[in-house]
Amino acid sequence: MSRVDVDREKINGLLEGNIPIYEPGLEEMVLRNSKEGRLHFTTDLASCLDNVDIVFSAVGTPPDEDGSADLRYVLEVARTFGQYIKKYTVLVTKSTVPVGTARKVKAAIQEELSKRGMDIPFDVASNPEFLREGRAVGDFDNPDRIVLGVASERAEKLLRELYKVFSRSNKPVVVTTPETAEMIKYASNAFLATKITFINEIANLCEQVGANALEVAAAMGKDGRISPKFLHPGPGYGGSCFPKDTKALADTGKKFGAPMTVVESVVLANQRQKKLAAEKIMRRFPDGGVIALLGLSFKPETDDIRESPAVEIAGALLADGRYTVRMYDPKALENARRQLGGQANAVWCGSKKEALDNADAVVIATEWSEFASMDLAALGSSLRQPVLFDLRNVYRKSEAETAGLEYYGTGV
Repeated sequence: MSRVDVDREKINGLLEGNIPIYEPGLEEMVLRNSKEGRLHFTTDLASCLDNVDIVFSAVGTPPDEDGSADLRYVLEVARTFGQYIKKYTVLVTKSTVPVGTARKVKAAIQEELSKRGMDIPFDVASNPEFLREGRAVGDFDNPDRIVLGVASERAEKLLRELYKVFSRSNKPVVVTTPETAEMIKYASNAFLATKITFINEIANLCEQVGANALEVAAAMGKDGRISPKFLHPGPGYGGSCFPKDTKALADTGKKFGAPMTVVESVVLANQRQKKLAAEKIMRRFPDGGVIALLGLSFKPETDDIRESPAVEIAGALLADGRYTVRMYDPKALENARRQLGGQANAVWCGSKKEALDNADAVVIATEWSEFASMDLAALGSSLRQPVLFDLRNVYRKSEAETAGLEYYGTGV
């Protein structure tokens, strides 16, 4: 397998064994397969096309200002594919793309073939990925399902052969049209984002009426129709998928006259949730203070800070000007520094202890495991004021208060 990218610096780094992102288990997998000759890296797509039957397109689809998905990289891959294929080949889109993208990709390829005066058969397929950052290697090895959006039996046969190891282990293979496959990905992400946002709004109401959102979520989750997954109150969702995919689905609905009113509300409610988390801190410390903020990635086990609630909370505190924010994250510190750096009241800490010593309060913004095993009594002693904002509900309120901490969770 050859991995192709136009970023020569990235490819050179991979050739030297440097993985550009943090993902548990990925480095070992890449190095092992590179050493054993199963994985190659290059910037030259043309050199890879002679002896392959399938090309996967896994480029980014960043949001435009209006929330729509930017397909420039997807179509650039399609045009390059059309310029260089010499025999029947299937171009498979792994990226999350709006419904109808497969048709646009096919048209772009056909246009390039026409320029060459060539009539080479090809197919375009959609095979969306459902990998979670922080657990991507495990999810790849053990998928819940494999979705194949194909337009011909020939393409289906090739992809079934590729994934036969999973079908032998009884993993569901869903074969459908490219349009339906594209919609499955958006619908899945939007539903999960909706579930997160729903429990967050229930948690906000619980805080006002004296109910316990964790007990509410636990009881809801015992209903087989609901399940406990993604029912964890917090400061909002972030990352590379849910924010852009909900916006893109809402934009698609507008373009086709089928408004996604629920999804539109989810987008707005999630942004509000991040602001509420920052406001909770500001209300407790109206005159400012030194805040230790633990966690900057949008979730544990990744260095990804895209749309991270933690980064947005830090940004709000820093922009206010009354707060000095001491920030620490096991993996995402440098990424956050590039986004938030340059502000005099931002302090970048190399350890949890450095962030905590003599701060007025501590905020757990991302639930990294090292933040879940702190000695709460010792934590209170290290702070000028024993105040804990546990935005991810890592600790029980009762145990924090027994340790002498003033505790603020989400929904409790």
